[in-house]
Amino acid sequence: MKLNPSVLDINFSKVEKIIKQFIKGYVERNEFEGIVLGISGGVDSCTVAALASSAIGGEKIIGLILPEKETYNIADINDAKIVADKFNIKVEMQDISKVLGILYNNLSVFDPRDKVSKGNIKARMRMLYLYYYANAFNRLVCGTSDKSETMIGYFTKWGDGASDIAPIMSLYKTQVQQLAIRLGIPKRIALKPPSPGLWKNQSAESELEIKYEELDLVLYGLEHMMTIDQIADDLKIRKDIILKIKKRWLSNKHKRCLPPTIKI
Repeated sequence: MKLNPSVLDINFSKVEKIIKQFIKGYVERNEFEGIVLGISGGVDSCTVAALASSAIGGEKIIGLILPEKETYNIADINDAKIVADKFNIKVEMQDISKVLGILYNNLSVFDPRDKVSKGNIKARMRMLYLYYYANAFNRLVCGTSDKSETMIGYFTKWGDGASDIAPIMSLYKTQVQQLAIRLGIPKRIALKPPSPGLWKNQSAESELEIKYEELDLVLYGLEHMMTIDQIADDLKIRKDIILKIKKRWLSNKHKRCLPPTIKI
């Protein structure tokens, strides 16, 4: 096998049908009224919103927009509203700044300079809002994580990684982007630079030090038992970059698993 973009080609018509059947079936079997999801204005959440709307109807979906003052981005908020409106999804915007401030002020060890720990608080606070709405309105929380970020652990454990179902977790980021365009999501939204939005000017590709077009192929190669040399030769990428990705994939296994226990 030789690594090139064609290895990621899939039957998007079939995939779309399978995902929509999965969402609809899970909601109905478990007797939920619908779903709750966070809509950030990024490709993953917008794609899940579109799929869910088509699967169960936009009237059964609550889309939460959860900005906070440090990362407030009116462009992303407008993009979330554009997609929600296109797919007939009711949105509610809840500014979480005040709640975050209270939490920061009541954590005796809180250090505002530790942006990762602080950012993870934001992601987990968003999760609390999603699950409150889910409990209050008999909905399930629909996750928006894709395969690329799940594999390398580029998410917050019990934050954006927490959900009841994860409809696009088997799709690499670039596949989600293609599916988004197919679903009618504006191309500029589907292809805009991804960001978790945990601190100002955060860029996923800058942090990962690789473009998703390359990352997805590296991950595909690793998943299919290709050697570091084979991946490097096919993609013309330095071996140290591939090794770094492999290390991140393996070291973050704990984020993809339930808490380990022992049988007594």
